[in-house]
Amino acid sequence: MCIAVDAMGGDFAPRVPVEGACLAARSLGVSITLVGKASLIRKELERIQPAPPDEKVSLVDTPEWIEMGESPATALRTKKSASVLLAAGLAAKGKAQAMVSAGNSGAAMVAAMRKMRTLPGVERPAIAIVMPNKTGQTIFLDAGATVDCRPQNLLQFAHMGVAYALCRLGVEKPRVGLLGIGEEPTKGNSLTREAHQLLRKSGLNFVGNVEPNEMMEGVADVVVCDGFVGNIALKTMEGFAEFALQVFAGQFGSEEGASAEMQPHIEAAKRHIDWAEYGGALLLGVNGLCVISHGRSTPTAIARAIQLGKEASEKQVITSLSRHLLPLQGEVPAGKK
Repeated sequence: MCIAVDAMGGDFAPRVPVEGACLAARSLGVSITLVGKASLIRKELERIQPAPPDEKVSLVDTPEWIEMGESPATALRTKKSASVLLAAGLAAKGKAQAMVSAGNSGAAMVAAMRKMRTLPGVERPAIAIVMPNKTGQTIFLDAGATVDCRPQNLLQFAHMGVAYALCRLGVEKPRVGLLGIGEEPTKGNSLTREAHQLLRKSGLNFVGNVEPNEMMEGVADVVVCDGFVGNIALKTMEGFAEFALQVFAGQFGSEEGASAEMQPHIEAAKRHIDWAEYGGALLLGVNGLCVISHGRSTPTAIARAIQLGKEASEKQVITSLSRHLLPLQGEVPAGKK
């Protein structure tokens, strides 16, 4: 299995993507194609010890990449050989089973839509986060791909979330919730009120509106919202998780200063709520596997993102998505950009 990695994507590229890719090549047994400026990538490869086997890492050279602050659509129009675009192309052509990028998330989404196209029944894609809760995990989407949504988009997100939950969580009949500000169907804005009616009639196991504080209780296996609300919710939770860990460790002067008895508990808490432990998120709705990672990703987070792409391929997530989107295929034509 081969995973294409955008080596120029992220706040610490190419060092971190290359280190993470090498870690994955050694620990997961996957082949990696690093896409980016070859001279810079080779410098990073030369200093990594132990180096992965030569046959496990290949390079695709390009002088172009997308910076974090660039407009995705504009940049991809002018940079036809951008690293994220070439990585998406490798996955679309089957030369890689998935792509991973920690760079400009908007550019990754546009590149995936342009090269892979959308699945039949999908108008817009969604970033699906696997979030911890008290009893297990919840699929949360959209975490930022589509900020302006129609009610039909949220219905599509729900179908995609159910398909992903079946593969990832192994639940037989995933419970679907709509992120809102109250349990009553009449609460919220026009988008959530109309989406509530569509979901209620959808045949999905819809449990109604889910308030933000309820997501961690595990009341739903899938929670959907528009990408604007979802991105704010995600970053708020990330920020609070980091703050909580700092406060917890600060009770001992520092994390390192904790007693031997408490150290395992601190480490367990970090593994449970630290975003880096989850690596990345799948972009659902495109006809291929695209994993979007945090710009601040560590090498371990990149390796976990590669693992996510590997597991999604093995579990045939795209096949599951296509099957569960069948009821919607007459509404949106295949291959819509």
